[in-house]
Amino acid sequence: MTLAETLYQHSRQLPESAAREVLAFIENVEKRYGVLPTTPAASSDTEAFLAVVAGTLGDDFPDDITGRSRPRFGRGHA
Repeated sequence: MTLAETLYQHSRQLPESAAREVLAFIENVEKRYGVLPTTPAASSDTEAFLAVVAGTLGDDFPDDITGRSRPRFGRGHA
């Protein structure tokens, strides 16, 4: 597991207020070291995210999801 993954796992166990405090600290360290702010997620980041969280999905999670397989809640369809 990489250091970033370890930090992520620890942050998931924190209450929301503590996680925000950790984020503020990390942003402060980034400023101190001149690290550029992160950019919004690109499409390739989506694939990386899914690779990380894939193991957290239940065994009954469908392998393929399309627009046709998605229920349309709240649009007048049953």
